[in-house]
Amino acid sequence: MVVEGAELLSVAMSAGASVEAVYVAPEGAGAPAVVDVTTRILEGGGRVFDLAPGVMERVASTVTPQPLLAVVSYAPTPLADVHDATLIVVCVDVRDPGNLGTVIRTADAAGVDAVVCCDGTVDPTNPKCVRATAGSLFHVPVVVGGSTASAVAELSARGFTTVATVVRDGADYATFDWTRPVALVLGNEAGGLPDDLVATLDAGVTIPMAGRSESLNVSVSAAVLCFEALRQRRTVAAPAPAPSPGDAPSRSTMSPMDEVPVRPDDRGATA
Repeated sequence: MVVEGAELLSVAMSAGASVEAVYVAPEGAGAPAVVDVTTRILEGGGRVFDLAPGVMERVASTVTPQPLLAVVSYAPTPLADVHDATLIVVCVDVRDPGNLGTVIRTADAAGVDAVVCCDGTVDPTNPKCVRATAGSLFHVPVVVGGSTASAVAELSARGFTTVATVVRDGADYATFDWTRPVALVLGNEAGGLPDDLVATLDAGVTIPMAGRSESLNVSVSAAVLCFEALRQRRTVAAPAPAPSPGDAPSRSTMSPMDEVPVRPDDRGATA
């Protein structure tokens, strides 16, 4: 796939991606970040090509391209290879590459274990999607292809609670229990999830709206829900606070010599 920019290429290299070739425009050849990353490529035996003026503008996918492009090997992760996961995001018919890239970036930030891109979802190696991930494509396992039904069935068989994102009539996302293994299923930007799919999932969650907007962008919804899951999991994992030196000992920490017996004539007063 194509990686644009020295910073994104540096992230890919740090993640162990194999770089097949690098192409540098004249205006970027002396930039420190470009010099640094191309030096690393050359020292590793890689290939760096200097382009003639105007070539980058003709081959890049953006109007104002980065001065560096690289061809990097990339292989999606099979769902069978995703082990020890407790939170997975499933994208159903998410067609905008910017949205999918932001979902992957959000998943990385919130500690999601994998992102599953079912049939109908844009290719995560789309250049716009790669840019939107800001390097997270190289950090989070991404599963590509396969029907939604088969992905949901496999995750259910593994013990995941499959959760639909719905505009209304779902459980309040803030009261839902995200500490168990969850597969969060996100739908199409315009139509959401099909009703027949929602009916097959274990639960539905809704983000209450205070204003007049009916729904949120799919990537924003992913951020709200994934970070609520992270918040709950951090709360559960947090150790109990240590007692302050001045706190009175609780009954569970008192020794037998500290316990004060209740006399028979006092029982009515202490009841």
